[in-house]
Amino acid sequence: METIKFELHEGVGTLTLNRPTRKNAIDAVMREELKALVPTLPQMRDLRALILTGAGGSFSAGGDISVMGAGTLAPEEGRHRMRHDYLSWIETLLRLEVPVISAVEGPAFGAGFSLALTADIVLSAPSGRFCMSFMRLGLVPDCAAFYTLPRIVGTQRAKELAFSARELSAEQARDLGIVLEIVPEGRVLERAQQMAKCFALAAPAALAMTKRALNVSMNSSLDAMMDIEADAQAVARTSQWHTDAVQRFLNKKPSAFQWPGSLD
Repeated sequence: METIKFELHEGVGTLTLNRPTRKNAIDAVMREELKALVPTLPQMRDLRALILTGAGGSFSAGGDISVMGAGTLAPEEGRHRMRHDYLSWIETLLRLEVPVISAVEGPAFGAGFSLALTADIVLSAPSGRFCMSFMRLGLVPDCAAFYTLPRIVGTQRAKELAFSARELSAEQARDLGIVLEIVPEGRVLERAQQMAKCFALAAPAALAMTKRALNVSMNSSLDAMMDIEADAQAVARTSQWHTDAVQRFLNKKPSAFQWPGSLD
């Protein structure tokens, strides 16, 4: 592939946007390559965690403005392209049953910001910058930001970020709950790999069911969530992972799942 790289090693997949000379801006080639790769991820039985990152010190500057061609598409064509060339694979990322981690350095603007928000955990270097920049171009947020952003920061703050198109530092993004951790410069991918390797050793069914339950919780009733919990726990208790974990506890051995401490 020309504009992205994907590696799978010991259960950890790393998807790297790879147009560093353009700050990993998404052009037609990258869009098609993401559209080809991402739908294959749910079929990868060895995939236990996924990292999203960018090459060359940038996450993604968003859509490549130099090739946008304002006003060249009829509304019907534009809607079809958005649904089938972007949202089809964005939805796959959001529904992926394994943990997804975004490792951000430099700009995460426009669609790049939206892509970062598809992750369960967002890590940032101090150089990370976040911006819903669409209003600067007379556009609306896309790549599912209407769904993800208000669920993270609340509706009023999501409106303010979308209306103003203002830039957030890594610290401001952390204060709003967008970023979980700020990691020393040059080590954000290392921290993401540390977390991802931990997830790769966790009980896959329990992780998948926990992620799915939390993803639907804000749209569900108490009764629905209690049913999901009961059903999921019944399945989790039958797993070999659970049986082995109980035996390790009884034998006074440490759990196979140990969350990594922060980088020094």
